[in-house]
Amino acid sequence: MNTKQDAEQGENSFQEEVRVPLIQYHRDSADEEDQRDKSSNGHQWIVYLSTFVAVCGSYAFGACAGYSSPTQSAIEEDLSLSLAQYSLFGSILTFGAMIGAITIGPIADFIGRKWAMRVSSAFCVAGWLAIYFAEGALALDIGRLATGYGMGAFSYVVMICTGVSVSFIIGTVITWRALALSGIIPCAIVLLGLFLIPESPRWLAKVGKEKEFESALQKLRGKDFDISQEAAEIQDYIDTLQRLPKAKVLDLFQRRYLRSVTIGIGLMVCQQLGGINGICFYVTSIFEAAGFPSNLGTIIYACIQVPITALGAPFIDKVGRKPLLLVSGSGLVLGCMLTAISFYLKVHELALEASPILAVTGILVYIGSFSIGMGAVPWVVMSEIFPINIKGVAGGLATLVNWFIAWLVSYTYNYLMSWSSYGTFILYGAINALAIVFIVKVVPETKGRTLEEIQAAINA
Repeated sequence: MNTKQDAEQGENSFQEEVRVPLIQYHRDSADEEDQRDKSSNGHQWIVYLSTFVAVCGSYAFGACAGYSSPTQSAIEEDLSLSLAQYSLFGSILTFGAMIGAITIGPIADFIGRKWAMRVSSAFCVAGWLAIYFAEGALALDIGRLATGYGMGAFSYVVMICTGVSVSFIIGTVITWRALALSGIIPCAIVLLGLFLIPESPRWLAKVGKEKEFESALQKLRGKDFDISQEAAEIQDYIDTLQRLPKAKVLDLFQRRYLRSVTIGIGLMVCQQLGGINGICFYVTSIFEAAGFPSNLGTIIYACIQVPITALGAPFIDKVGRKPLLLVSGSGLVLGCMLTAISFYLKVHELALEASPILAVTGILVYIGSFSIGMGAVPWVVMSEIFPINIKGVAGGLATLVNWFIAWLVSYTYNYLMSWSSYGTFILYGAINALAIVFIVKVVPETKGRTLEEIQAAINA
């Protein structure tokens, strides 16, 4: 799960087109201010609509991620699924997303950003329908894999959290089949909205469609806005990128890049291996196992996730990347330990009244701590540490590792809980403690530093 990233990171990345502003405006003259005023009065709705469509895609991502937690008991009972079958169903989402993340960039480069969003939304719709009509494990898994593939292209942190939270809340009051149908709504909005918004000007410029490029840019900026300077800047930027040598995966293991790659991938491992997808995908069952009312716990979890994520975003620049990671990591360790103590007391029938309260406190501390730092900051740091010539391939490798670890954690979570409930959270706590050590020893502070200064700190 991620936040802002450098516009240069993925010249082949579809996600950047929906996350990053088209181009940063200059504030050099009153004429340009007047131009923007004219643009705002004319066609600002196009920008809002384009943003809304992209945000609906991110919400669809969250709806997919939040589906498995409130529906576990009902699906297992209705379709007579074993623990192993439901573990596969829950985790295969991230495997599909891993495939989607790998393939959506080339697809977007070939057919355009709008058609790539259509492909992603179509996979999500097909997946939700397969889940809705499922009468056995196979149809469920196919549907979950398809929704995972579709969500691999969408990533904007606040709306993802909103989608997860809404799924958690409404999943406590409607059936699992109805919840699957509700997941189609944001996908349908995306598909319809794409008919009303222009294609990405950057992609049009990149494939040499000059007239379409200028037309799309004019629609976004307004008919009275002079786009000549901005169009020239975009074209210069595209030309510069195309002149750069194309990096390969093996290039990342050159000595001059190795530490940057270690930091980027290491943060992705720390982010996922500490248990976030196991807890997020199965939080309802955690509350049930701890003896806390599952519906109430799930609603509380959902209600705190979005505001904490939103409130934490400004601190990335105010506090700095490294301090925020350390605070977040410490909170993750504390949350895991509180939950482990809760399950230990329950297993050994000690202080049974305190056990549920400790469990819900631990989970809320965990998700709050993850939301303020470890969820977003690794993506921010990754966007800042890679030289421009390797950003695309390095970012792709780090994202692939992220999704693979996410699958591993979500698949093994139920098996770990069967082995030892408190042992599971002790394990997650130990991993998060090791993550703190990694951050202290290896990760540099990138706030307010140029790429050259960051590279000097990394290679010192």
